[in-house]
Amino acid sequence: MNQASNTLLLASRYGEIRSVAFNPLHASLLVVAAVIVIAGSILFSGFRAGINTEARQQLLEVAVLRSLTEQQQTEIVRIHKQAQDNLDALALRLGRMQAQMLRLDTLGERLVEQADFDATEFDFNMPPPVGGPHNAANVSSITVPDFLGMLDALNMRTADRETKLQALEQLMMSRSLHARTLPSGRAVEHGVLSSKYGKRIDPFTGKQEHHKGIDIAGKEGTSILAVADGVVTWAGDRSGYGQLLEISHGNGYITRYGHTRQQLVKTGDTVSKGEAIALMGSSGRSTGPHVHLEVIHNGSQVNPVKYLND
Repeated sequence: MNQASNTLLLASRYGEIRSVAFNPLHASLLVVAAVIVIAGSILFSGFRAGINTEARQQLLEVAVLRSLTEQQQTEIVRIHKQAQDNLDALALRLGRMQAQMLRLDTLGERLVEQADFDATEFDFNMPPPVGGPHNAANVSSITVPDFLGMLDALNMRTADRETKLQALEQLMMSRSLHARTLPSGRAVEHGVLSSKYGKRIDPFTGKQEHHKGIDIAGKEGTSILAVADGVVTWAGDRSGYGQLLEISHGNGYITRYGHTRQQLVKTGDTVSKGEAIALMGSSGRSTGPHVHLEVIHNGSQVNPVKYLND
């Protein structure tokens, strides 16, 4: 099939004539190809521009997400440190409460011993017996604020109990000290009351006199016992008393032990109730082995029978 063609005559500036064969079909194809190329270039440029815009948008979103992530990480670190600080503070409080409970246990055991209670009824190493029916409908989880509130309440109750138990211990110790320093009990294990307190006939003069103590007769060398805790303020000879021991017990109380054969303590010694302090004899103004016992309260002799059980 023959295709139509046209011839173009072109003249140069030198007057030369040239002929160019022109095929309309080819020209149309060239034009279409050129249009396609231009359109493709435009589409490609737009595509690239769209890609670049989307990429920039994605990069911006990534940057925002990275910033949020860094902020969240910072917040997580802060919350973790705050939680750790709270746990440390809670552990410190629990440690203090454990120390308080240990003191309370020790104090309670001392009180049980001082009060002579049955240790099996007050065993501080065992939890107290508790019980009761289980009601699942009323069971609920404990929240952190509830737990902290319960911890504060327990801490206050523990401190209150410790204060009261310490006051009770001081009271019991005071009573125990008073009981040990108040003259009571026996001055000898085995003896006979040979002369009472008050008016009597003097065995040497036959005249009536005021006897300022009591006489307890016994075997020579019998142990004489301190009737209360105290400090020896005199140990030696004294007119009429022979070998005399004098003990101060505090609270205005003094006891005297006369006519001893041998003294087992000396001035300045601390003695305990029931301790052997001397041996019975007949030194001084005496008719036989005995101990002359006086109880002095606030400077005056009182009847020892009110305090002693001889």
